[in-house]
Amino acid sequence: MSDFPILKQRGQHEVFCGLTAILWLHRKMQDAFFLVVGSRTCAHLLQSAAGVMIFAEPRFGTIILEESDLAGMADMHTELDREIERLLSRRTDIKRLFLVGSCPSEVIKLDLDVAAKRLAKKFNNSIQIANFSGSGIETTFTQGEDACLETVIRDLPADDSQQLIVLGTMPDAVEDQMKSLLSDLGIGPVKVIPTADQRQKFGVGRGTHFACVQPFLGATHDAMIQRGAKHISAPFPFGANGTTDWLWAIADTYGVSRDHFDQVIAAPLARAKKAVAHSKSVLQGKSVFFFPDSQLELPLARFLAQECGMTLTEVGTPYLHSALLRHELDAIGPIASISEGQDVDLQLDRHATVNPDLTVCGLGLANPLEGQGKSTKWSIELVFSPVHFYEQAGDLAALFARPLIRKGLLTKEAAE
Repeated sequence: MSDFPILKQRGQHEVFCGLTAILWLHRKMQDAFFLVVGSRTCAHLLQSAAGVMIFAEPRFGTIILEESDLAGMADMHTELDREIERLLSRRTDIKRLFLVGSCPSEVIKLDLDVAAKRLAKKFNNSIQIANFSGSGIETTFTQGEDACLETVIRDLPADDSQQLIVLGTMPDAVEDQMKSLLSDLGIGPVKVIPTADQRQKFGVGRGTHFACVQPFLGATHDAMIQRGAKHISAPFPFGANGTTDWLWAIADTYGVSRDHFDQVIAAPLARAKKAVAHSKSVLQGKSVFFFPDSQLELPLARFLAQECGMTLTEVGTPYLHSALLRHELDAIGPIASISEGQDVDLQLDRHATVNPDLTVCGLGLANPLEGQGKSTKWSIELVFSPVHFYEQAGDLAALFARPLIRKGLLTKEAAE
C-alpha cells in the first residue's frame, strides 16, 4: 500500500443506517423479502426513501414494535412467528426471507439469528430464512449490503469446482455488460452475488476466484476468504482506467493473452474515454473534497483525479479495508489528506479552510453547504445510479460535472 498518512477520526458522524441498502437489494433479489424488525421510524425511512405507494406489494416491510412489546406485556418471539406466518401465507412468491435488525434496544435484545433458525425449522426448511443487522448503531448505509451478502455466503454449500464469482449489486443492464465482456474474453462460468433468483444453486470453495465491484464489501470479502476462495485484487471498475484494470486482473488470473484482451476492450474503452472527455472540460483543474459516507470515496477520487484532472483536497471514507482498497491507494496520485471515520465539526473546519470547488457528501450536510454557496454532490446518488464499467463512464463523470455547470449558469444569470 502507498505510504499515505491516514487521519483516523472517531467522533460524531453523519450517515444513513444500513436499512437503506434494502432499497436496492430488494430490486435485485426478486424472490427475496426483507422484513425489518424495528420501529415506526424504520418503516417511515423505507417508505419515504423508496417512494412505494401504500397499495403496492414491495419486497420489504417492517414489523413495528408496539408499546406492549416494549413494556414486556407481549412475547416478541410469539408475535414475530405469527406475523411471519401471515406474511408467508399471503406471499407465496417469497423464496428467501431476511430478518433485518435495527436500533431499538428491544430489537437488540432479540436474537434474530436464533429466531431465523427456529423459523427455518418450523417451516421444514421449505424457505431460506436468514438474518443480518441494518442497525444505524452498527452500520453505515452501504454496510447493509455487506451484512446481507456475508449472510448469503455463509449459507452457501461447499463447492471446490473452478468458477468466478463477482460480488456486489449492479443494475441488470450493467451486470449484462460485465458478463458480455468476460464472455468475450473467454472467462467463465461467472456467478454474481446477489442473484436475482434464489433457486440458482451454487457453492463456494477452494476452486473459487472472486472479484468485488463495490468497495464496501469488507465483511463479504472476509467471508469468501474463510470459505477458501481466492480474491482477485484490483482497482474498482469506475471509469475507463478502473474498468480496464479490473478486467485485466481477472483476465491475467485466467491466462488470457494481452493481445486478445486489448482486442476485446478496444471499442468500449474508446467509447468510455470519448464520453468522459465531454465532462472533463468542466472538471479539469477543479478541486474536490469527499466527506465519508458510502465507502465509494477512494475509487471515485481516483477516477476524478486520474481521468478528469481534478485536484483532491481531502478524501474521507467511513472504513478503509486495506485488502480491497490497496490498488486504489497506489493509483490515487497526489492528495492533501485521506481520512478514515469522521468527526463532523473538525472535518467541516478543514473543508472551510480548503474551500473546494465541489463537495461530495451526505444529504445531511449538502443543504447547509449549498446554503453557503458551495457546489455539492449527494454521495447516495452515486450508489443508486448506474456508474460501473465502460458504458457508464461518461454518465459517472457527468454526475460530478452537473453541480459545477449549474453553479456557472446561476452565477451568469445573477450577473445579468
